[in-house]
Amino acid sequence: MIDQVQTTRFPNGLTIMTEHMPGLRSVSLGVWVRRGSRHEAAALNGIHHFIEHALFKGTQRRSAHQIASESDRLGGHLDAYTAHEITGFAIKMIDTALVPAFDLLSDLISNPRFDQDDLLREQRVIIEEMKMIEDTPDELLTELFHAAYFPDHSLGRPIEGTAETVALFDHATTTDFHAHNYSPRNLVIAAAGNISHAQLIELATKTFGDSGNGAEPPATVPFSPQPAAPILIERKEDLEQAHLIIAAPWPSAKSNNRYAASMLGTVIGGGTSSRLWQAIREERGLAYSIGAGGNTFTDVGMFAIYAGTSPANLDQVVDLSLKELRRAVREPIPDDELQLAKEQAIASVLLSLESSSARVGALARQEIIHQRRIPPDEIIRSIEKVTQEDMQRVAQDCFTTEELALGALGKLNGFAVDRSRLEI
Repeated sequence: MIDQVQTTRFPNGLTIMTEHMPGLRSVSLGVWVRRGSRHEAAALNGIHHFIEHALFKGTQRRSAHQIASESDRLGGHLDAYTAHEITGFAIKMIDTALVPAFDLLSDLISNPRFDQDDLLREQRVIIEEMKMIEDTPDELLTELFHAAYFPDHSLGRPIEGTAETVALFDHATTTDFHAHNYSPRNLVIAAAGNISHAQLIELATKTFGDSGNGAEPPATVPFSPQPAAPILIERKEDLEQAHLIIAAPWPSAKSNNRYAASMLGTVIGGGTSSRLWQAIREERGLAYSIGAGGNTFTDVGMFAIYAGTSPANLDQVVDLSLKELRRAVREPIPDDELQLAKEQAIASVLLSLESSSARVGALARQEIIHQRRIPPDEIIRSIEKVTQEDMQRVAQDCFTTEELALGALGKLNGFAVDRSRLEI
């Protein structure tokens, strides 16, 4: 594959990345911030997510309605998200609309108004979002479990914050936090499609090129968490199902074992041919929703099995899930399952190459996590090198531990688990 990626780093720390995709008439353009909820002090929990929302309420040059109208005129694909370690804003449009799209996106990022009345309204919107999570059992269990798994650490706090913290985000607090964390050294501007690197450099220079780095963010540098091994039992009698998480330590997003770990997760619970899906859903009909996979950060990871099942089936689902973890520890993955996992992983890489949105997102994430571009050919070679021994070693390292954890939520009918039951 011919690599069409170009990278430019400005003296003030701003990073510009482009990938030219011949034959397209579209461009996916985005600004990614090297910050997320992980980079928040406890008292400011949720402020990155709050700012992500508040930026759409108006800039010094545009009202909220103008932002929405211009976005629709460009194609209506302007979107944003907040994660633990990244915040992203992206838009997709036809190639001839690059200049107005960049003007809209850069104005959104660099010139927010943060009107106090708008912020108060957005506080109410986000509190309603929190209530939606409370009414969604799988999301509620995930938040409760993360708090118990990463105690006293920002990775354990909800991305959206709490009603108490969000209520404190007034104009002064929000403006100050934005100024420190949205400075050029924390920004990655990336585009993929029918894009000229020189043109994006020219546009970025006009808006961000002369900006200084600003002061250091007030929040402390994130430290690596020490995962706990909770057994979290939350009874919620108004639910029809019991919701289950079984978790274990996992390689980080930067670990050399990340490819072997990803494919091990695929074998155990990554799709309809996976062991958990077949054993629990297809062969026994014990659950509609069952799966597993790794949640990875720059320095730590968590493998999690999730299932939603009838309370009467909960013990059986726990035992079958633990059985599959023990099997992965004790028996090498057979050749046919290894080959299937490799084919799935490679197909995912190749299919993503057809999407400018997927490619620009990968560019930004690789820069923020790995500080370099990882070409698809390199990823595919790394996948192909994974052996049965690599996958079994990951299973033994991660599952034979006293840090195996469990969470359950719902009408649990006396369900209880002691530590000895989780031994692999």
